[in-house]
Amino acid sequence: MKSKRAARGRKAPPEGQGVYWRSTMIDVDTRLRVGRGIEKTETEASEEVFRTLRENRGHSDKPPPTISDGWGGIREAMVQVWGKVPEYNGRGRPPEKKRPQDGWSYLQVIKERDEKGRVTGTNKEVVFGKKDEVLELFENHTAYVERTHLTMRQMNGRLIRKGLGFSKELPMHRAAAAWEDAIYNLTRTHKSLRIDLTGPLNGRSRRRWKKRTPAMAAGLTDQVWSTEELLRTVPTTNT
Repeated sequence: MKSKRAARGRKAPPEGQGVYWRSTMIDVDTRLRVGRGIEKTETEASEEVFRTLRENRGHSDKPPPTISDGWGGIREAMVQVWGKVPEYNGRGRPPEKKRPQDGWSYLQVIKERDEKGRVTGTNKEVVFGKKDEVLELFENHTAYVERTHLTMRQMNGRLIRKGLGFSKELPMHRAAAAWEDAIYNLTRTHKSLRIDLTGPLNGRSRRRWKKRTPAMAAGLTDQVWSTEELLRTVPTTNT
């Protein structure tokens, strides 16, 4: 969401208006969007995503292995949601702040730019976990992140930069984001997810490729949904 910067002496935007951050987590293997958060700061948006993963996506004990670009907020949100306050050993002031735990894996891939702003390379920074193990888990690029940003702007006109179609009300902005994720997960096929039907185990077939959506790749459904089917379905859980 966008708003003009408040001039000196003017009141801050009312609740539900102003600049909001959106955080989205996707599964690298299936391209499924598994969590979404929209809040006033990037840390708060990431916290909303991580709470969804902890409460509804089977990550109750620790965060899933995570890779992101160089923007901040994710580290702090991860500690806030899954971190624990150390036990008091009886000396000094009792600890109050949460701390990261063993077994976490989080990698940042930070783009390096020249004086003209052009990308010249990337720098990998292991935030949590053993360096060798974390680097082995992830590829050295932010292609998934960048592609997701582009796809969001193509599917949702409210996210286009310097446009007039931005959201004016937060509930409508959240609803548009939820609808966008549902369309992406259930109705849009992805070339990288298709299955070759002419392999040695499948034999000959008139149709070489079986198209799949992220939801199909994740085993959540066995068909490509139509928009009509999606509109006629009453969700019972947070999608």
